[in-house]
Amino acid sequence: MVTIDINCDMGESFGNWKMGRDDEVMPYITSANIAGGYHAGDPHVMNDTVALAVEQNVGIGIHPGLPDKMGFGRRTMDASPDEIQDYVIYQLGALQAFAEQHGTTVQHVKPHGAMYSMLSESDDHARAVMEGILDVNEDLIYLATDMNIYEVAQEYDELRSVFEGYVDLTYRPDRSLIVEQQMEPKDPDRIAQRFLDIALDGEVEAENGEMIDVPAQSICIHGDGPNAVELLETIHEQVNEHDIQLVSLTEIA
Repeated sequence: MVTIDINCDMGESFGNWKMGRDDEVMPYITSANIAGGYHAGDPHVMNDTVALAVEQNVGIGIHPGLPDKMGFGRRTMDASPDEIQDYVIYQLGALQAFAEQHGTTVQHVKPHGAMYSMLSESDDHARAVMEGILDVNEDLIYLATDMNIYEVAQEYDELRSVFEGYVDLTYRPDRSLIVEQQMEPKDPDRIAQRFLDIALDGEVEAENGEMIDVPAQSICIHGDGPNAVELLETIHEQVNEHDIQLVSLTEIA
């Protein structure tokens, strides 16, 4: 039987500003990447999101971003490896406190937006974050958004890492992603087929029609997409028809 994780970025509302459809999406996923309050989220939203994940038996991870709520953590900052490490540890510590309050533990780390891009482009920044994670808790799993980061993670024997794939974004032939400025509705059947292609065959169709290798053990769905729930429902229908089991990252890494 094939096992795979479905992860989603969650807890990105703050104050009176609402982002995503966490209540509707949470029942369909196995791992939640919860914003740490820098690019999005706030203490109340973090608390509520952890409680919702526990209620739905979903594994939780920190989704740390740069301290830039105005830009939703998508603007590049001039930050040293040590500074990025501190940003991650700070947000991880906040989520760990809420996790303990709700009787659970943090299972993974998945950097957000421009922080992820910095780690992908600079091995020094990536290593700083990974070493910081290990200093806090060697049981944490690093959810690697691209192959560059995943290969750096392989340098650390003690660090568990999982490679992540996407089905509601389009890949270029070099396995880089085409990120939409605003998520558009997607064809549920096409997205479900892309999920099966990755889960069963470790490949997916790129923008030019070429099938490219994406050996992912976790697949991300964007919960803020206009028809995210419909996509997840259709994926679950296909999972039930194939020999696929949805599990959290701790059962994969």
